[in-house]
Amino acid sequence: MAYTEEHKERIIQELVPGKQISLAHIIASPDRILYEKLGLDPAVDYAQSAIGVMTISPAETAIIMADVAMKAAGITIGFVDRFSGSLIVTGTVSEVEAATEAVLDYCEGKLGFTVCPVTKT
Repeated sequence: MAYTEEHKERIIQELVPGKQISLAHIIASPDRILYEKLGLDPAVDYAQSAIGVMTISPAETAIIMADVAMKAAGITIGFVDRFSGSLIVTGTVSEVEAATEAVLDYCEGKLGFTVCPVTKT
């Protein structure tokens, strides 16, 4: 009887502790289906015409990002996750831009984070 060793691949995922915003992207005029796929209400959000997506580490800082974004502009929070560090906001293009810039400025200036540039499609 031949012996066969089953090879199992082991994947290790780790997060290097750091203080950084690794993604700050604005989607101007997204398709309506994108709102639906993200779980956003297209009846409310689609008229606003922009989606902002940000990710941060440590993840709990997403709560602070959401607060800063709401105080900076008339955006709506579409999603905030303190476990993954994700934030999705909706609003007009100018509101989403203002909220995103405010978050980056606050995190860099007050919290000492490294921030990425804002990208836009």
